Amino acid sequence: MPFAPEPAHEHGKPVTPTTAVLLCNLGTPDAPTAPALRRYLKEFLSDPRVVEIPRLVWWFILNGLILPVRPKQSAAKYATIWTDEGSPLKVWTCKQASMLQGYLGERGHRVLVRPAMRYGSPAIAAVLDELRAAGITRVLVLPLYPQYSGPTTASVSDAVSNWSRLSRWLPEFRFVNQYHDDPGYIAALAKRVTDHWKQSGRPDRLVLSFHGVPRRTLLLGDPYHCQCLKTARLLGERLGLSAVELVVTFQSRFGKAEWLQPYTEPTLIALAAQGVKRVDIMCPGFPADCLETLEEIAQEARAAFMSAGGTEFNYLPCLNDQHEWLLALTNIAITHLQGWDCSTAPDAALLADQRERALALGAER
Repeated sequence: MPFAPEPAHEHGKPVTPTTAVLLCNLGTPDAPTAPALRRYLKEFLSDPRVVEIPRLVWWFILNGLILPVRPKQSAAKYATIWTDEGSPLKVWTCKQASMLQGYLGERGHRVLVRPAMRYGSPAIAAVLDELRAAGITRVLVLPLYPQYSGPTTASVSDAVSNWSRLSRWLPEFRFVNQYHDDPGYIAALAKRVTDHWKQSGRPDRLVLSFHGVPRRTLLLGDPYHCQCLKTARLLGERLGLSAVELVVTFQSRFGKAEWLQPYTEPTLIALAAQGVKRVDIMCPGFPADCLETLEEIAQEARAAFMSAGGTEFNYLPCLNDQHEWLLALTNIAITHLQGWDCSTAPDAALLADQRERALALGAER
């Protein structure tokens, strides 16, 4: 396979090292429509990290059973959370990138921070093309996944590797694998909870809902389950909650295979049946609000709990643009930037001038 075209270089000319942070999230469709969802779901569900089923078998399932039906269903759900600015996940991720650049700048780190999506746009490859065209020589890849998992964190690494295979002169790369037990991250989660409790009092239960993965990933050595439980334990200890008051669940199950348990919605129904009247629920694994939090939890899970006899259901928003979260993210980035001189600012003017060319390169890949 031929290499992608490279920007023009003056060989032998000294290169001033410049640094960027690639802030990666899962992704989102371009619009809450069936065609947009079909494109997005096809890319997402074709990733062998996401669905570990033999490719030929899965091709028939995906194209024969899922893509003809699910895009329309998913589009209807996205329509309930879509904003004037677009997808909440993309809006928050872009805002986090902009704020992180500002926070890093205040600490003396003159770096570019760019958002990128594993699926959908702006695609990781396209953003890397843009950064390379701007003369970036070092990239810190920072996924917005506090807990490491193969289908998420490792898939981001796959995307960077796929881009690298088609590039001749690579920037230096560093990767942040996880920060599930980072003190600043835990403090930001705790602040989100205590701020709510100051206004509304304490609930009967605090439910922490993490995104689910098939149980076989745990058996194969994926640390995700253990890291979710550690995040929950550290948060519970900081809040002074007992084992009864804190409930950990897993959401977004897909297919018939067993996933990590207990499942979120059945647990909420069981709590209501046991006489629990008020639950507060948050999703610590999602740093930005998205379909899985705003629709699946704040709408569907709420309806299930209330229909089963609950009387009060409070969804606590994700960390989004919270100051404590951006401070934690800044410290995480600085820890991984150590040893790189970030005092030289990337050429923002060059970046703007070459953006169209970089995106054109990405389209040719």
